[in-house]
Amino acid sequence: MLGQLNNRMALSEGLERGIIQLGMQVSSEKQVKLLDYLALLVKWNKVYNLTAIRDPQHMLSHHLLDSLAIIPYLGAGRWLDVGCGAGLPGLVLAIVQPEWQFVLLDSNSKKTGFVQQAIIELGLRNVQVRCARVEEYQTTDKFDGITSRAFTELGDFLRMTRHLIAPQGRWVAMKGMPENELAGMPDDCVMEKIIPLSVPGLDAARCLVIATPRGESAI
Repeated sequence: MLGQLNNRMALSEGLERGIIQLGMQVSSEKQVKLLDYLALLVKWNKVYNLTAIRDPQHMLSHHLLDSLAIIPYLGAGRWLDVGCGAGLPGLVLAIVQPEWQFVLLDSNSKKTGFVQQAIIELGLRNVQVRCARVEEYQTTDKFDGITSRAFTELGDFLRMTRHLIAPQGRWVAMKGMPENELAGMPDDCVMEKIIPLSVPGLDAARCLVIATPRGESAI
């Protein structure tokens, strides 16, 4: 029990330090909820193999802080997280931005089952989860933004979600080094910008690729 308490304290300190390094402000209440989500991920991962990362400290940097780093470049509205896996970045975004709306989509029922349980246990009211292939998922209420993290190549991501984006919406793809993927962008999409990211505790290239439907400006 003491070891778990010390581990939670170390994670709490690491989270707060990382948030400061990102130049963000996240309330203590939201930080507690982020750590609660991390605890659920650690617990369920032992049985369901949700992520290859096992060390909670590495989960903190590679999952929580990595997801938090994109928030300053998003905007309020209705967001779709495609290939959400264990809820990344969607659940992290939903915790920090409770006034935004999120739909988390994945075709793996084991992972969406975990996401649904996390939504319930964390008391999140701004998130829905759907178990479906993105090509088959339909909605009449198009999304202001669509994001993905390690889902597929950029061009495929844009093509597979084109029917879900609002006319003035935007795609925000979390990538490592995306330069070799830009040539595969479909003609009806425009690459607006590439934003380099610096994630505390993560020694790897990270960036955001922001794209919009052709003929429309970003939100």
